[in-house]
Amino acid sequence: MQQVLHLEVAVFLVWGLLILVGVVFIVWGAETFAEHLGAAAVRLQISSFALALLLAGAEPEELATAVAASLKDAPAIAFGDVVGANIAICLVALGVGAWIAPLPFSKRVMRYALFGLPIGVIATGFIWDGEISRLEGLFLVGLYVLYVAVIWWIERKPPALGETGELKEASEELAIEQAKGLQHRVGKELFLVLAGFAAMILGSILLVEAVRQISQVEATQTKLALTLVGFATAFELVILAWSTARRGAAEAAVAGVVGSFTYNVTMTLGAAAIARPLKILDASLLHFPLMAMLGSLVLVILLASFRGHLNKTAGLILLVAYPLFLIALLIA
Repeated sequence: MQQVLHLEVAVFLVWGLLILVGVVFIVWGAETFAEHLGAAAVRLQISSFALALLLAGAEPEELATAVAASLKDAPAIAFGDVVGANIAICLVALGVGAWIAPLPFSKRVMRYALFGLPIGVIATGFIWDGEISRLEGLFLVGLYVLYVAVIWWIERKPPALGETGELKEASEELAIEQAKGLQHRVGKELFLVLAGFAAMILGSILLVEAVRQISQVEATQTKLALTLVGFATAFELVILAWSTARRGAAEAAVAGVVGSFTYNVTMTLGAAAIARPLKILDASLLHFPLMAMLGSLVLVILLASFRGHLNKTAGLILLVAYPLFLIALLIA
């Protein structure tokens, strides 16, 4: 009996280690993919709208993980990743950034948040019964395309979401290279894009499989995805908010963090459902987390509306709210 117990503990530790390895691969791959995709696409003269849709979102970690979970027939992990990541984005990423320095919430940033709220409500309606078909997945992806298009039409320029800042940098770098008569480095950029993509795929497969091996119980998988997986895939945004706050909190960075909320409930969830329809047996497992997800964004909007930015007090409120959510989730 004791040998069996030791074996079970050893197996648990191995899969726990693989979760960490998967997170490392996902974060590195997503950063490398996004950093070099802009440069490669600009050099290949891909249309700016298509490129904006590729880059407009937080990072591709959540998308890769949710699609991998869907293909592995682990819908609880896909749902939990999206909802858990959005809660971590609102409460932890913005909370950490605001604690360090005021995060600017200009009209542009507030617009992204306010537009994202009804979209979040629509997505919540789709998720509420624990099932999303391919047709609904296509609708969610189309909803995100519409979101980007409307913002672009209003602002007359690509929305400052996610990694779209890479567009400007890549275009400026290309112009400098052309002025100096330098050869375009398309091959190198494409190689790094593919390397980042491969790392994301490998990391997401490891992460999803590790969670599946730790527990085959849907309720446990859901809670692990809402907490561990969701926080892990949102971790880079926590670092982004922290680093940009220390450097003066660029509006584009804050917009990217806020806009990622919409990306996850539309593009990420939609792509996962297109890959394989999502359906969990007990939809009630998601009801409280879904309300917490919407409440997190509402809380951010309310706190930011007082002064036009998130200050240290607001950051503290957001940070305190996250462990309260975890406690409520675990005792539910």
